[in-house]
Amino acid sequence: MALKQTFSGGLFGHASALVLGAVLAVSGTAAADSVSRAFSIPAGSLSTALNRLAESGGLQLVYDAAITEGLQSKGLSGNYTPEAALQRLLGDSGLSYRIAENGNILIERQSLNYKQDPTALPAVNVVGKVSSSFDGEDPYNKDYMRPNAITATKTDTPLMQTPMSVKVVPQQVLKDQQAITVDQALSNVSGVTSGLGGSGMFFMRGFGNYNVYRDGFLNQSQWAHTEDLANIERVEVLKGPGSLLYGRSEPGGLVNFVTKQPLDTPYYSLRQQFGSFDMYRTSVDATGPLTANKDLAYRFNLGYQSNHSFQEFGGNERLLVAPSLRWNISDRTTSTLKLEYSDIKETGLGKVPLQGNRPASISRALNLGDPWNFQEDEYVMLSLNTEHAFNDAWKLRHRFNFSNHELTMSGIFPGTPSVQPNSDVRRIFFAQNTDGGDYQHNFFNALELTGKFDTGALKHTLLVGGDYYRTDYRASSSGFGDGPDQFDTSNIYNPIHRAVPPVIPADAISYSNYSLPWFGLYAQDQIELPYHVHLMGGLRYDSAETSGTSTGLWGGPIQSTSEDRVSPRGGIVWQPLPELSFYGSYTENFGQSNAFMWNKPLPPQTAQQWETGIKTELFDGRLMASVAYFDLKKQNVPMQVDPLTTKAIGAAESRGIEFDVSGEILPGWNVIGGYAYTPFAKTTKDSFDGSDAGNTGFRLNNAPKHNGSLWTTYELQSGDFQGLKFGVGVKALSQREIGYDESAQAPGYATLNLMGSQAWKVGKSKITAQLNVDNLLDKTYTASIYSYGPTYYGAPRTFMGAIKIEY
Repeated sequence: MALKQTFSGGLFGHASALVLGAVLAVSGTAAADSVSRAFSIPAGSLSTALNRLAESGGLQLVYDAAITEGLQSKGLSGNYTPEAALQRLLGDSGLSYRIAENGNILIERQSLNYKQDPTALPAVNVVGKVSSSFDGEDPYNKDYMRPNAITATKTDTPLMQTPMSVKVVPQQVLKDQQAITVDQALSNVSGVTSGLGGSGMFFMRGFGNYNVYRDGFLNQSQWAHTEDLANIERVEVLKGPGSLLYGRSEPGGLVNFVTKQPLDTPYYSLRQQFGSFDMYRTSVDATGPLTANKDLAYRFNLGYQSNHSFQEFGGNERLLVAPSLRWNISDRTTSTLKLEYSDIKETGLGKVPLQGNRPASISRALNLGDPWNFQEDEYVMLSLNTEHAFNDAWKLRHRFNFSNHELTMSGIFPGTPSVQPNSDVRRIFFAQNTDGGDYQHNFFNALELTGKFDTGALKHTLLVGGDYYRTDYRASSSGFGDGPDQFDTSNIYNPIHRAVPPVIPADAISYSNYSLPWFGLYAQDQIELPYHVHLMGGLRYDSAETSGTSTGLWGGPIQSTSEDRVSPRGGIVWQPLPELSFYGSYTENFGQSNAFMWNKPLPPQTAQQWETGIKTELFDGRLMASVAYFDLKKQNVPMQVDPLTTKAIGAAESRGIEFDVSGEILPGWNVIGGYAYTPFAKTTKDSFDGSDAGNTGFRLNNAPKHNGSLWTTYELQSGDFQGLKFGVGVKALSQREIGYDESAQAPGYATLNLMGSQAWKVGKSKITAQLNVDNLLDKTYTASIYSYGPTYYGAPRTFMGAIKIEY
């Protein structure tokens, strides 16, 4: 088990305090056990790695944290004896170990000659503390690779032993790229493309997705909620269906934002960013213990940003405040309370209409909307996570989450049909939350039991649980009508702009109210067999309902639905070498419809996926690469063909190959990137009214055949310029379809990004100055598209500077 230790006597006030005595015992035998076992310890602080070694090996560890202060470990993944694992973890740390006559292992600084009788150590009081899933990461961790992830299995499983494709974007990548938005973070993951103007909607493996998770909670919004990354530790992406453990999710993939946790070691940072278009952003991160015994710890994150835009009238203001408190109720029980408040305002929103079969050839700076176009995305979230370990093998976890989302918007936008031959375009008005009473309440509860046990030669990790999710939604909206205030005509080269928004009469407002309760039970077993074979199997039962009413444009009650489904998934991994694994899996997905057609919910969405691939860890586990082939089929895909019409197509399918890589090639040289080749992404069955084939055989919206990115940095490790870092990245997409009928396309593009930074140690503080240049070649390109026509140009060449102080 990992340990918390207290020391009596005066040893650590003496010069011999530089010597660390660590006692490792394996079931009462000598620590130098010759039996190999599987270890998966992520990179980070050395003290954390040693504690993980103790836990993974069933060891008891006692040590003085002072001797490991500031030391880092590159982690460990593979099969080793406990002694070999210890050798790997110590590496070039300057610490060595030896085995005493009584079987204890003593760790000491290599520079000292410790001749004292090792059996005569001072009295040490050891208090056991089982590690928790709420343990935070070292904020100074520079690694680009994480060997473990929790999103795919909820059990902190090594990626090499996970029979699905998973990509982790760590904190250091977000820092180096100065990532602020969801799109920037997900650009490091193969097979992901942006949608809906960077609002938080994205496409994975050919299918749209606006449901994101936060620490395993569904942070859903019917309005494509925008995430702020100020308190995000890392982003974990499970590709393909994930509904077995999470319920409502889209089959293309699941994105889980893992937030920063309270730490026992004090840490404070302040970062000021500044850049093009009057962009200013301030970020604060503070954490540490509140009590001497560290049973109470806090974390506080703040992010505030204001900026203009490259597009006229455009601007942005956003605020995130996120305090959290962790309480170690006992050595086996931990509870964490988190609060988040986010308010994101955007002004002057403008879209680019279609001109023929391409986005209109207008200046990026031109706005065909009006100066008063406005959108505000505000939400508050409260979560309480509690975990109790009955012993080293069995844990019970309860999670509760409440969030309230409010979206207010008003604007007039170019819509359909396309730009006319005389360059005129029809503009349409739309407003939401017209009476200030809109909301979306989300409630989430989950209870999970995890246990480890053996049946003969088989080693099991069992997870059983249940969850309940409910959305209550109210929206008031107006627009898309035929009245004189609902639309007008403008010219794309000589646009008109209304001085004020139209007055909305009471009889032009539509109201919608509905509820979506969702209940699920699930079980999963991960089995380790002899010969390095790992099996995984699971089942989930879902019961989902939809009910509500609507007045105004659609009018009348929303037809209620109730759906039940049992969904399986299974997978196998063979890891013949610690550095190599082969896997295959089959997964089904169930997602009740999130769209309506004239007050009638569309049929529930279902999906099936086969996937197979190869994973490898190179350079002593510092770099991970994977290749995956997938075949994903989805039924009842919602297809928005115009602002008022969404239909469910019978079936769609995508299949292709994805390559991902992340980690360290040489000391100081890091890389992250991916490439997706998706030759087939089409509607395979469609008939809107039963009279024809519809869009059958046409390529899916926003699904490029080629999609890739590569980002690499190098930091000088020694010399006068130690801490100097350079980075370069490229992102490229091939042509994408706009809509589902192959009538319009967004051309492919490639952008080049650069960064440079210098870090200095000033006393106990670390100061980092950084400059990023995005779209270095000033490429004009379509960054994101929507299904029925509107597109958004990407930003021109943009500079972003930053000064960060850490202590």
